[in-house]
Amino acid sequence: MGRKLVSELIQGFDHFSLGVKNLTRSDIFYGEILGFEKLPRPDFDFPGSWYKIGPGIALHLIENPIPYTPQGGSRHLHFAFGVYDFDAFVQYIDAAHGIVKGPKTRPDGIRQVFITDPDGYYLEFCEILTPEEDPLASDQVQD
Repeated sequence: MGRKLVSELIQGFDHFSLGVKNLTRSDIFYGEILGFEKLPRPDFDFPGSWYKIGPGIALHLIENPIPYTPQGGSRHLHFAFGVYDFDAFVQYIDAAHGIVKGPKTRPDGIRQVFITDPDGYYLEFCEILTPEEDPLASDQVQD
């Protein structure tokens, strides 16, 4: 099976999972502070929560007393979310949770800010480009 065929079979990004030390604390952060919608979750034999974080994309939290420990800050493992009203978001998140890094402007002109979740995972929030400006907004693959 060639690379092109495999890429045609992949329909999109479905979810990512994070190991968390304290599920209740993480539920408060992702569900109440960030306001992600909690999704129904199958009855697995381990504690966890699922959240909708975008169209067709979910975050799976898995309680683990010894989860992965993020290291290295924003230049290593981090997750990025686009926000429409960047200034309002920065004002809200700074008051509700606190900012770790930024806001600052990237070399491409997009403003970004970083926070950490209760387990130390870095989350980036950046301004959303218009569909005309965003090379990822197009469904057309450019060879």
